[in-house]
Amino acid sequence: MKLFTLRAVGIALLMFACVLFGMQQANGGILKLKGYQDQNFNSALSISNEQGGLEASILGADVTSHDLQKKKEQMEEMKTFNLLSGIGKGVADGVSSLAQKGVDLVGSVMNKDKDTGEQQ
Repeated sequence: MKLFTLRAVGIALLMFACVLFGMQQANGGILKLKGYQDQNFNSALSISNEQGGLEASILGADVTSHDLQKKKEQMEEMKTFNLLSGIGKGVADGVSSLAQKGVDLVGSVMNKDKDTGEQQ
């Protein structure tokens, strides 16, 4: 039994090392495929803490809170209605209401049982 466990753990460690080696080789292959060295290309999202505030960059483009606020205002101006979102909210409200009624029903039944049990 000890020999089997030792072999199984050894095989698992060997497989783990092979996966790590393969990931490193794939990363090197991707960098070679790119054909040039660009430090911004390595990360899709970068967040830095500069000048007392956080700065984010997505795919090399700087993102500020003003951009997000502008997009939010544009979405509010469009006043679009997403049918699936409306259906999802309705279903969620219905399930929530149904669950609340079920909990209230079980609670009232338990209170009645407790009250009748104390009187006997």
